[in-house]
Amino acid sequence: MLKIFNTLTRKKEIFKPIQKNKINLYVCGVTVYDFCHIGHGRTFVAFDIIIRYLRLIGFQVKYVRNITDIDDKIIKKSMNEQINIYDLTNFMISEMHKDLLSLGISPPDEEPRITDYINNIIKIIIKLIHNQHAYINKNGDVIFSVDSNPHYGALSRQALRFLKSGLRIPINNTKKNPLDFVLWKITHNKEYSWNSPWGRGRPGWHIECTTINNVFFQDCVDIHGGGSDLLFPHHENERAQSMCFNSQAQINFWMHTGVVISKNQKMSKSLNNVCFLKDILQDYDAEILRYFFLSTHYRHPLYYCQKNLNQADISLKYLYSALNNTHPISNNDEGMNFELEFYNAMNNDFNTPKVFSIFLQIARKINFFKKNDVLKANKFAFRLKKIANYLGFLLNKPEEFLKSKSILNQNLEKKIELLIKKRNIARQLKSWKEADKIRDKLTSLDVILEDSSDGTHWRKK
Repeated sequence: MLKIFNTLTRKKEIFKPIQKNKINLYVCGVTVYDFCHIGHGRTFVAFDIIIRYLRLIGFQVKYVRNITDIDDKIIKKSMNEQINIYDLTNFMISEMHKDLLSLGISPPDEEPRITDYINNIIKIIIKLIHNQHAYINKNGDVIFSVDSNPHYGALSRQALRFLKSGLRIPINNTKKNPLDFVLWKITHNKEYSWNSPWGRGRPGWHIECTTINNVFFQDCVDIHGGGSDLLFPHHENERAQSMCFNSQAQINFWMHTGVVISKNQKMSKSLNNVCFLKDILQDYDAEILRYFFLSTHYRHPLYYCQKNLNQADISLKYLYSALNNTHPISNNDEGMNFELEFYNAMNNDFNTPKVFSIFLQIARKINFFKKNDVLKANKFAFRLKKIANYLGFLLNKPEEFLKSKSILNQNLEKKIELLIKKRNIARQLKSWKEADKIRDKLTSLDVILEDSSDGTHWRKK
């Protein structure tokens, strides 16, 4: 029985889809003004395994993840760097796809760009105005009235009386309530605006997700996900809009991933301490980074540091080392109890740290039986690969993965290959002292050599 922690109720609840065996799942996507950072990676990897598991246990999942391709930050960067806004966003979307694909993240079923849905946004805003949930301020902007929704604040558990004017939100005399937010912003820059009943302008950020859920899910969403930094105000505002637009709108489960912490600070662009995925992936294998993201429960803070990345590296290498020199044999006996434990862990709000402990237990079984019962070792190897593959792990050949090291860059790899080539030449010439000297040098680089009839193979310790 699957239980999921619902941010709205602050408790684990038995998951029941709105439609039998079908799940509508939406995750807030990237604002494409810069490269993807580690926070994006953490959230999208978490939802990747969630979707994999939901499909594994028989659900038909329709997964939608939007792309925000119009926004103040995008416009500012486009103007500062004198780049056409469409060239900028297209480039960033391409880079986003590269990063997420390298992390083994399956693409969503739909990935709508907001600029393709401006007319849909306008229709929703028209209805919100008609139902007196929005008004036009003196600047001509369309503003959502939070006072029109009595449930505002329920998702983020923030009472409106504590959100005082000028305390958390700057005083703005163009709004009736300082918490009110923009649905349509008037602008006269033709490159960044569209025609509307209120004048030329562009949509506010929060209205985007409400629109996408209306278009693709008809306001019926089983799971709505995103980073915990989006809980307030973005998701609170989105929920308010959706309820006011359609009183029958359903978002049954709200799921949020924890923040990323670095040097005791939350990673943030404003603190200038974010790490881009493309930079981390130059030093660490993508599977190591994927393992690192899931080694902490998705709802908890993730502590980013080299020590924790290296621990993920060591754990993953242990699993691959156990599979090395095995020949997995399909079976219905060895390790079935571990598979049942896997389902129990995933059914408990997708407890991946528990799942990883199960992986390590199976690996210890494989290593034990390698010494005295090869058949059993191969059967346990099958079980480990089977359940790890469910979540997108252990898909590589063990011997290939074990060659790599977390911070092994391409230049070092070329150096190792060159030294091995020189050693093989020395051996052919029977220059044993030279061959031993080169081997010692490779040993100092933590390289383990394995000479066989089909050549010399190497891996890192």
